[in-house]
Amino acid sequence: MSPAIPPLRHAAGLTAGKVAVYYDSLEPASGPTRPTVVMIHGGAHTGACYLRTIDGRPGWAYVFAARGHRVVAPDWPGIGRSGYVPPEEHSGEAIVQGLGTLLETLPPPLFLVTHSMSGAYGWRLLELHRERIARLVGVAPAPPGNIQPEPEILGETDRAVELRAGPLRFHLDKRAPFLFDRAFIDKKVVGDGRFFPRHLLEAYAASLQPIPARIIFGRLNVGGSQIRVQQPQALAGKRVLVLTGTNDIDHPRAVDAATAQWLAEAGAEADFIYLGDRGITGNGHMLMLEANSDEIAAIILDWLVQP
Repeated sequence: MSPAIPPLRHAAGLTAGKVAVYYDSLEPASGPTRPTVVMIHGGAHTGACYLRTIDGRPGWAYVFAARGHRVVAPDWPGIGRSGYVPPEEHSGEAIVQGLGTLLETLPPPLFLVTHSMSGAYGWRLLELHRERIARLVGVAPAPPGNIQPEPEILGETDRAVELRAGPLRFHLDKRAPFLFDRAFIDKKVVGDGRFFPRHLLEAYAASLQPIPARIIFGRLNVGGSQIRVQQPQALAGKRVLVLTGTNDIDHPRAVDAATAQWLAEAGAEADFIYLGDRGITGNGHMLMLEANSDEIAAIILDWLVQP
């Protein structure tokens, strides 16, 4: 059963600048008593993934707001309800720049929660806005380009490229957005986990967004194009958490543990939580949407208040 949700205030906004970034904001009706949490979605999603779970329960934004936080859930620049970004300019750095503009409008200290593709953006945001960001949680996060290997190119033409990245195979059009098909969703998003409500899979698939070509090429580090942390020493002393489920085919324990290790070597105070070590087994990739999302939210919330 989900925790009781007290009265909350909801607002929506747009940042000013070259590209407007849309965001939803939730906070206790009586006002926030804890730092603002910025929840950044992953690929093929929008900030809405933090508002409602697949089975219709209040999402992490509501759960965190109920604990006293103001929660801000933006859509990436050029995605969802945010402003348009031309395809030739739509890169990881462009997304980081737009999200950074949003961060600069919010009073510090800030807590960041990233997921999947936005993990790499989070490490760069922490580098660029370290004075505003107090803690960062990467949920099944993409590593920075500093340590991500390049994929194996299986075939390439002027129009498309076939490649293998870890356990997954991709056919990418160089000029068209990438959209998850049902087979990819079954393997990558759900896999053999037990917490994703499979009877709602069709509705979930219909909600997914296309990923611009440059963005998916960057996530897979084609040609070394994944966003990098330019000055890793800027992460020194920052509190970070990497959190991973047991049944995420693209994020086996060793991969995400290596990300946490790299952060520690850069001087960050890095923690790694593998849910299996907490006796929680069966989570796939979309932890904020799955049936035990409230249990995982509680783990993150407890970590955020640790001294």
